[in-house]
Parts: sequence; structure tokens; C-alpha cells
Amino acid sequence: MKFQIFISSVQREFAEERKQLFSYLTNDPILSLFFKPFIFENHPASNSKTYDIYLKEVEKSDIYLGLLGNEYGTASKNSISPTEQEYNLANKLHKTCLIFIKKDNSQRHPKEIKFIQKVEKNNVRRSFTDYDELKNAVYKALVLYMEEKELIRTGPFDQAKNNEATIDDIDEEKVRNFIQLSKQRRNFKLSSDTPVENFLRHLDMIDEKGKLANASILLFGKKPQKFFITSEVKCAQFYGNKVEKPIPSLQIYKGDVFQLIDQATSFVLSRVDNWIGTRAQGLTAAVPTHPELPMEAVKEAIVNAVCHRDYTSKASVQVMLFRNRLEIWNPGQLPHGLTIDKLYKPHKSLPHNPLIAEAMQRCGYIEKTGTGTGDIVKQCLQYGLKKPLFQDDDDFKTIIWRKETQEISRNESENSPKVTEKVTEKVTENQRKILLIIKQDPSVSQDEIATIVGISRIHVNKNMKKMEQKGIIKRIGPDKGGHWEVK
Repeated sequence: MKFQIFISSVQREFAEERKQLFSYLTNDPILSLFFKPFIFENHPASNSKTYDIYLKEVEKSDIYLGLLGNEYGTASKNSISPTEQEYNLANKLHKTCLIFIKKDNSQRHPKEIKFIQKVEKNNVRRSFTDYDELKNAVYKALVLYMEEKELIRTGPFDQAKNNEATIDDIDEEKVRNFIQLSKQRRNFKLSSDTPVENFLRHLDMIDEKGKLANASILLFGKKPQKFFITSEVKCAQFYGNKVEKPIPSLQIYKGDVFQLIDQATSFVLSRVDNWIGTRAQGLTAAVPTHPELPMEAVKEAIVNAVCHRDYTSKASVQVMLFRNRLEIWNPGQLPHGLTIDKLYKPHKSLPHNPLIAEAMQRCGYIEKTGTGTGDIVKQCLQYGLKKPLFQDDDDFKTIIWRKETQEISRNESENSPKVTEKVTEKVTENQRKILLIIKQDPSVSQDEIATIVGISRIHVNKNMKKMEQKGIIKRIGPDKGGHWEVK
């Protein structure tokens, strides 16, 4: 049995692409085994009444493949073009809709703009500039369709076995830290002294021959980028609302997925306004703080990007802080069945990398599957910010709007506590922020620091021990009732 693909578009705008796609799908040695394309050029209708024949072909088809560009097409009596009528019927009949939009929109008809906006609400769209890009995008979409129909079997990237890595590439300390954190957050059953191989087997990350799953390297590897060079995260801050020089801050972070998330979150929160009060100003023993952006929403967006990205892509996750917004890009697109519109509501969890997602949930980086994007929206609205945007084009993008639109200051705020230049030369960015917090409130706890900085308590503890060893800070008095001193 072959699946019929109905190719829909304004014929005069995509005449050549239609013919090329039909030929490609008909003659490709693999795709032709599973798919049968239909274009009406090969079945010409002699008058308007026989256009019903084409709609019947939509009904018979399994897949609607829409090419959308600048032209809307000749509208019928009900003011709807044939392409939109075909789409409406396919959508009504719950056909799989694959949408490909031409990037050149310089002369896009107003009705075509509205049509595209309607389509985007219910479908994942892909963009293209020429036929080669269109062909590649169609190929990827159809391979994904075959995977979901179980016509071919290719498991998730993170479950695939790595032929180069060995158990020696796994960092035992990272495993111990993960077990400790998972016990605190999710009552994890394994003990801290569990052998690394037994631990990985418990998480389905090693097979009987000792081959490691890719997830084990990304989560617990000593040097994940040795095996996956693009698994880094690139962070940049810009003075204005577009990508342009000078770039006041640019960082490329490496490490395991937890380190990448903590570092990228810290990058953002250290570069937005963050009011830090004192206990006297709060209603509880905790230090009152109010960052410009909701910390949990920022971290959730970065978690989503790192967890659900396409690790086979040559691109990296990008975090870009502009004057008016925060943009987080990750390689990959939404899976079929999940649309932009659904992201604003509770939805079924369809992780690209289920082993990584499960590990993140165990240690509390993911709270509940299927609610992450909804939580981002809720937290931003509660913060008084505009509704965040999600975009699914060549990459998936999350956009969180900033409340203030003034230019970002090139210097530290005059009201912020200072740390001497001599000290800041010897510390990392996270350590610098910890020092600022201690200067403001010497009695602050490590849990409170973790909340303010946006990293785990384990990483706070490690950073503070390093600064103690360097003689930068000193603990005065006991754990309870004592305080910190910056030398």
C-alpha cells in the first residue's frame, strides 16, 4: 500500500517545483516504495465543476503537501482560493498536513499572509529558498512520517549506541552528584556508591556489550564535545534589538547538559536587572529578590532547548539577549502532531531525546512533562510581561519579552554592591555573582544563593569551596548562625 500525497499550491507560482517534486517522489528508489504523488496537471479538469474531482483526490489522499509563497490564487465565489479550499478540507478530515513556505515574502499578497497565519496555528511549517532546499525539507518530513507510521525504525538519537565512547569517558563524580540530587528531588532509589555501569544500566544507557548510549555521554561524559562538537551553547548579549556589533558579551559554553543549562541560565540572569533586598525588607527569612525576568521561565526555556534539540544538526543552541527580548534557538523542529497553538496549553509530551528528558525529570530540571511551555507563558504573564512567542521554522525559537526597553548599561549599576577588581580577576562569572550576593547579605544560605543565581545548590557549594581554597571568602562561625566574609 502506498500513501497518496496531494501537492497543493498556486500552479503558476510553483509550476516548476510541482513537476520536480512529482518526478522526485515518483522516481526516488526509497520514497517511491511508500508514496504516490498527485498533481492536477496530470489530470486536467475541463471546467470549474470538475474541480470537485480535485477535492475528491484530497479526500483520497493521506498527506496534504502545501507550497505557499507570494500569490494567493484566483478566489472562487466564496472568496477562497483553490489552495486554501484544499487545505481546509484536508484539515477538516484530519489529514497529515506538510506545509512548506517560500522565504521570499517581498511581494506576498495580503490574503496569502492571512492564509499562512491560519496554517501556522495548526501545523509545523518549513521554509525554503530554492528547489534543493524544498526537496531536502520534503525528504526529512516524509522520513519522519515513515518513522511515526513504523514503516522504518530509527530510534531517538540519545538512545543510539556510540561506537567510540567507553565507560572510561563517563565522569564518576557527575554520576554521584546526579544520584544525590535525584534522591533529594525525586526519591531516587539507587545508592551513591552504585557502580557506574550498574547506574547506567538502570537508566537504559548501556547495553549488554558495554556500548554506551549517546545520552550517557551528553549527561555524564567527561568531555561531551569530544564526541558531539555542536552540543555546546552559544550565548550573546546585544545593546539593541537586532544582531549587530559591538557585542558586549559573547560566551560559548561546553560541558554536560546540566552544566550547559546552568551556565546559559546564569549568563542571562547576570545580565538583566536583579534587585536584591535584605531580610529586613522581606516577610520571611529568605533574601527578597526580583530579577527583571522570571527565573523559572528563563531556565525552562533553556532546558527545553538543550533537552529537545536535534543533536544530529551541525548547529548549536543559541541564547541571545536583546534590549527588548530574550531569544532561545535550538536546532530541530516540533514533531508531527504538536503545533505552535498546542504549546500554549497542556499537551502530550513528545521528547526528541527521551532518555535525556527522563534524567532531567529525575533530578528536578524538568518538573512535569507536557507543561513546560505553558509554564513559561504563565510565569511571564504573572510577571507583567507580554505573552511569549514560540516559532517553528528552520529552528525552534522561544521569545521572552523584557519589560524595559532602555539600552542595556555597559557598566555595573551604581546601586549594586562592588567587588574589587583584584578579586574579580580570580573568579568565574558565577563566583562573581555569589560574591555580590554575600557582600549584600553575609548570612545568606547556599539554597538562597542557588535560587538567586539560577544554578543548583551543588554547583554553589563547589564554587564557594573553590573560593575558600583561594582565600577569597571565609566562613565565620557555625553553619547555623554564622556568616560569610569577603576578604
